Amino acid sequence: MSVKDIGFPNLGILLENVPKSFDIFGFELAMYGIVITIAVAAGFCMWLKLAKVDGMNPDLFWDFSIYAIIFCIIGARLYYVIFAWDMYKDDLKEIFNIRNGGLAIYGAVIAAFITAAVFCKIKKVKLLKFADIGVAGLILGQIIGRWANFFNREAFGDYTNNLFAMRLPVDMIRKSEITDTMAANIQVVDGIECVSVHPTFLYESAWNVMVLILILLYFKRKKFDGEIVLLYLGGYGLGRFFVEGLRTDQLKWFGTDIAVSQMLGITLFIACLGTRIVIALMNQKKKILKTIKEEQDVADASEDSLADSKATDDTENN
Repeated sequence: MSVKDIGFPNLGILLENVPKSFDIFGFELAMYGIVITIAVAAGFCMWLKLAKVDGMNPDLFWDFSIYAIIFCIIGARLYYVIFAWDMYKDDLKEIFNIRNGGLAIYGAVIAAFITAAVFCKIKKVKLLKFADIGVAGLILGQIIGRWANFFNREAFGDYTNNLFAMRLPVDMIRKSEITDTMAANIQVVDGIECVSVHPTFLYESAWNVMVLILILLYFKRKKFDGEIVLLYLGGYGLGRFFVEGLRTDQLKWFGTDIAVSQMLGITLFIACLGTRIVIALMNQKKKILKTIKEEQDVADASEDSLADSKATDDTENN
């Protein structure tokens, strides 16, 4: 095993010379940036596909993508920097260096919704209908984008020896992300110190695949605009709650040991589930009231018919 290799020993997989970056004509290209670019492109293709399915003008998403890319990157970086301020307070120039990672998906999601709200208001487009399409592309981008963490050797969990354990050379990961448990379980493989960790990027990517499948299967069956948004936020939030609990690079709420993404994830799940239940109850109530009204209208019509018939009989008798 070399220092650039990544292994999954319990699966019998060894990936050799996995690069963090490579040179083309003297320019160094980071794999992190390449994967994120592919993720954005895939998400955009999903927007165009579903726009046609939902009867929306695909050109809207061409226009929106320009603003979304810019503000989502800014939002993702700001979110990360705010909750990891100790990493940047002594060297503010590093705030602008995203080549080594440091983009938080929740920051991108928040920025995306704000940008969409402003965009839809200006374009006079239904926000929730627009957002239902947007979140499908967003989660596809997340599925692919998580693999940027793989190339950067980041966003992993604590030590494990489970079936999916990922073996990383210690020299390729940040020292701040090595826990006491990991340090106590360092192994020497072919003369290289390595540690086996939870590949949380893989767990989250796999979970998001399931959420995306649910979205695509349910998209044409949605009962109201915004239902897909609830499915995305609740589904992603639930998965992130569990995955975040394994990670060693958690962003913590100021002055506490509370993982921000874990807290936000479970909050989103509960809020979306509650909202969906309330909407279902309200729709059920509307159906009951509609049925009662229809039955009353039939009864009234029947009474009117009987009254007309009696009046006719009385006239004929006279």
